[in-house]
Amino acid sequence: MKKLLTLVTVVLLSVALAACGNSSDEKSKGSDEKVIKVGATGQSFPNAYQEDGKLVGYDVEVMNTIAKNLGYKVEWTTTDFSGLMGQLNSGRIDTVANAVAVTAEREKMYKFTDPYSYIGTQIVTSKDNKNVNQIEDLKGKTVAGVLGSNHVEKLQEYNTKNKMNLNIKTYETREGAMNDVELGRIDGYVNSGSVLSAEINKHDFKAKLVGKPIDEDATAFPFQKDNDELREKVNTELKKLKEDGTLEKLSQKYFGTNTVESQTK
Repeated sequence: MKKLLTLVTVVLLSVALAACGNSSDEKSKGSDEKVIKVGATGQSFPNAYQEDGKLVGYDVEVMNTIAKNLGYKVEWTTTDFSGLMGQLNSGRIDTVANAVAVTAEREKMYKFTDPYSYIGTQIVTSKDNKNVNQIEDLKGKTVAGVLGSNHVEKLQEYNTKNKMNLNIKTYETREGAMNDVELGRIDGYVNSGSVLSAEINKHDFKAKLVGKPIDEDATAFPFQKDNDELREKVNTELKKLKEDGTLEKLSQKYFGTNTVESQTK
């Protein structure tokens, strides 16, 4: 009986000590580490994409720099864009770093930081096309875009408003449209001006920009409205990166142009 009581006592003490040890370990591992949970598609060149198995891009590097300056670790989540916004809505992530345009509809749901980039809806033509150098030169010609793209919608609005009489053609993928504009099969291709600049700069896309953007959206980091404290911290660092030229430097690195300032003002 004494041996049995001794064994039970030892077991109970061991369990108690183990429990104390686990509690201490969890505290040391988690309590002092500040984490910001950020979403990205991992498929949005040059904003947030995979390169050699690593998540990179303009938006990614901007967020990583902010987090480092704040002493936060970034916990990245990658999925499709609608999935990211769903996770933001449910609070599973804090924000999204993936060229999220600031729209009136989204401002009803989220609070945004200041803009860190501007996305202009812009048209390119073949580098060898000497007949198209400004928007007016595209009147009556064929301009393509990706099916379902908001840039196609903006092109349609511009076409109607300015009586351009464009033949607007849609493609399933941007690669198909880019290939046909290079070969001169179509006269123009519409997409984000910053993406087009990046393709020209980094992937040798044989095209040239035609005039200024026909429309423009600001991009910023969205947060749930009750996550104001973290949003303000991120925004303060974002302002510093803009003032010291870091944002422009990163923009030149990924886009080959300055996307930090509006091109239509």
